[in-house]
Amino acid sequence: MVMGKFDAYKIDLKGMKDNTYSCEYVLDNHFFSDIDAPEVRSGNVHVALNVRKTAGIYEFTFEIDGVVQVVCDRCLDDMDQPVSSVDILKVKLGDDYLEDGDMVIIPEDEGEINVAWYIYEFIALDIPIKHVHEAGKCNKAMEGKLNQYLRTLADDENQDEDESDDSVTRDKVDPRWNELKKIIDNN
Repeated sequence: MVMGKFDAYKIDLKGMKDNTYSCEYVLDNHFFSDIDAPEVRSGNVHVALNVRKTAGIYEFTFEIDGVVQVVCDRCLDDMDQPVSSVDILKVKLGDDYLEDGDMVIIPEDEGEINVAWYIYEFIALDIPIKHVHEAGKCNKAMEGKLNQYLRTLADDENQDEDESDDSVTRDKVDPRWNELKKIIDNN
């Protein structure tokens, strides 16, 4: 029998003998390349999963801790981004598959859930929107190129002086706008 690349992340809900279940995963570069999602390229993340069944609802608690590599928004080099979160997912058995917020309904005839994508999503949600190296850690060659094209404060001040001459011509308003302003002022 050939195993799929995410078979290790399947949880058999119908086969749970106790009302609790726990397991651990160590996610490495292989996991992130298999998941083939754009946000995280590689990493080393430890996931502790605890499942507790109460009143027909399975409560999955994911404790995630580790480091992933993401692309720096400034220099485009890979950078380490720590991730650490505790996330809860509620699952219950039903007729059809449905995701609604933090509740997932799994068809009862299947009776199992693959948590690989949920783990990836929890990791991706823990990554800040802006990922930038610490000061001085960015790729020097790329920073040099960026600095060529960025405006400096002195450039902005010179630009403002140049624009002050233009502001006189911009202050002249089309007379039609003055007539429209009268209408607004009268109301």
